[in-house]
Amino acid sequence: MPARIRSCCAEHGLPVPGTPVELMRSIVESLAAAYAETVRVASELSGRSIRAVHIVGGGSQNDLLCQLTANRTGLTVLAGPVEATAIGNVLVQARAQGLVTGSLDSLRALVAQASAPRRYRPTA
Repeated sequence: MPARIRSCCAEHGLPVPGTPVELMRSIVESLAAAYAETVRVASELSGRSIRAVHIVGGGSQNDLLCQLTANRTGLTVLAGPVEATAIGNVLVQARAQGLVTGSLDSLRALVAQASAPRRYRPTA
């Protein structure tokens, strides 16, 4: 993959990352740019303004990714929980078994009480 990334950068006239650190930075910058474009398109297609970006799972642990996403989107990023998929799965199963009740919003509130997201505000 590093060779493919370097080749793509060279083909598009972008700086070619030489070190592992430069390579990782280019990957994280690329992800943040893709998130920003996706948010823009989603807002455009839906006709709704987007107030925040939620990053869950492993990416929520990457401070640089979260901050760059906030900077590129101009929106607050809410990061976490790390195990969002597993938590969601447990809650849906618990609701199906009658162990918890409520709407999707109330289940989200329950998760938010247990694991408050970290906030990243745009700085640039």
